[in-house]
Amino acid sequence: MDLTHIEHIGIAVKNLNDSISYYENVLGLKCYAIEEVKEQKVKTAFFHIGQTKIELLESTAPEGPIGKFIEKKGEGLHHIAFAVTNIENALQETEAKGITLIDKKPRKGAEGLDIAFLHPKATYGVLTEFCEKK
Repeated sequence: MDLTHIEHIGIAVKNLNDSISYYENVLGLKCYAIEEVKEQKVKTAFFHIGQTKIELLESTAPEGPIGKFIEKKGEGLHHIAFAVTNIENALQETEAKGITLIDKKPRKGAEGLDIAFLHPKATYGVLTEFCEKK
C-alpha cells in the first residue's frame, strides 16, 4: 500500500458558517471551497494548511452519518484521511490484514476524490479514510 500523505482531517460541526468564521478569523486560514455531497447528506468546507487540508462537515439531514455522529459524540474530530495511489489495492491489502472495511469499493467524495472508509473498531477508534485523486 502506498500512502503518500495525510489528505485531510475531517471535523464534524453543527454550523458550517460559524465554524468557517473561526478558522478564517481566529486561525487566519482561508476557506477555498464549499461543496455539498448529497449522497452522504453532508456539506463540506475546505482549508489548506501546508500539504494537508482541513475538511469541516455539516450534516444536511439528521439521519446522515455526520448528523448521527454529532448526536452521539458531539462536534469534533470525525476522521483522518490518507492519500493513496491505488485505492482499490489499498482496500484489498487492508482487508487481507484483517481490518474491517466500511466500504469494500470506493465511492465518490468531495473534491472529486474516490474515497473509502475503514471501520473504527478495527483501527483503534479512529475512523480512517483512503482517498485517491483520479
